Amino acid sequence: MEKTGPNFFDDEAVFANYMQRRQGVDTPNDTLEKPVFMDLIQPITDKRILDMGCGDAAIGRELLQQGAASYIGIEGSHKMANLAHQTLANTSGKIILQTIEDWTYPQRAFDLVISRLALHYVADLALIFTKVFDAIAPSGKFVFSVEHPVITSFDGGWTAGTPRQDWIVDNYFKTGLRVTNWLGGTVKKYHRTVEDYFYLLQKTGFIITDLREAHPQREYFQDIETYERRKRIPLFLILAARKPE
Repeated sequence: MEKTGPNFFDDEAVFANYMQRRQGVDTPNDTLEKPVFMDLIQPITDKRILDMGCGDAAIGRELLQQGAASYIGIEGSHKMANLAHQTLANTSGKIILQTIEDWTYPQRAFDLVISRLALHYVADLALIFTKVFDAIAPSGKFVFSVEHPVITSFDGGWTAGTPRQDWIVDNYFKTGLRVTNWLGGTVKKYHRTVEDYFYLLQKTGFIITDLREAHPQREYFQDIETYERRKRIPLFLILAARKPE
């Protein structure tokens, strides 16, 4: 049976596969998504940061070392939350075991809200954006990444366990639930178009400041073949917005 995001990562086999993949060389997260994300969230000195779907919270430790005033990670997976607690040991960072949807967001409590590759697991994104808007102080920033809509639209044409060579974009404007096989399990994701993300932010009241597709940069890759392959199709969509003063 397909699982929601937090339940999916609590599966033993899925979690093991995920950790093995994240420790590999030239992972898309490290070579494509993270460099753009770190650029968009600067400066972080003295910022109160909320991380929705924080995973192992590695970015939290890094941001605290760079001068963030505080860091709170929200994580719905027990396994990920336990790992995040270990990552933040001997720091001021905090982890709350709760889903993005169910946590009670405090009003105007954060200067920066981030989410890395978690919001495509959320069904009602309009509600979450409203909660985030209320939780951000005036002039605060909201930066998030999701799987690119050309990826979430359709997952056919791929033999699991092999490097993907062909991508099929289909049913792009038929948005909503997608059930896909990944990391040895079956998970629910939600497909939205680029336009959906953009206008949903605007409708919530945010001022959009940047939109990126994680264009590959040679300096982040060890392997030239991997670099060339990553130029074929966008894997991530990253949006930055701010709350008006």
